[in-house]
Amino acid sequence: MTSAAVPSARGGPVPRVHSADSLTHVELTHIEKRIENWIRFGREASEQVLDRRRRIFSYRPGSVFAFVRWAANDFGTIISRIDIVRAVEPGEPYQTLPFVRPGGDILLKIEGWPKVEQVLHHIDAVEAAGIDACDVAPDHWRHVANRMSAGHAPRAYTFARHQAWLKRREIEQ
Repeated sequence: MTSAAVPSARGGPVPRVHSADSLTHVELTHIEKRIENWIRFGREASEQVLDRRRRIFSYRPGSVFAFVRWAANDFGTIISRIDIVRAVEPGEPYQTLPFVRPGGDILLKIEGWPKVEQVLHHIDAVEAAGIDACDVAPDHWRHVANRMSAGHAPRAYTFARHQAWLKRREIEQ
């Protein structure tokens, strides 16, 4: 354990990563049939193109986005993963995640292409109901992750459930 980690272990301030702003930065790489990282949904605050294969999307605190990672080698797929993440406020605790700086509140983490595909279909169903996936209740994404890890199908996110979430969020503010 390093001395930098000790304050957070005792409940003190969380050390800041080398970011001078309050945004969460996601590095996307696309090398055809090798590495394909993409954002399935999210409202980016800015986009920076590094080169023809890499770019960085930045998200404001509180924003929710889905980050999909897929990689393969000569023998086939080596990783398929989707993370639904909430960008955190400066000083707020967070979990680290590859290619995401400094990290975020991971609402859903699913690995393996069959399960990733199920999550993508679930996102499609939410959007087909006329709901922006960025605005879905964070608890619903946790529900989806928990149900899928237990081998069960998640409940659908209905318009009525979404309206209840919006009213609850309005009251909390």
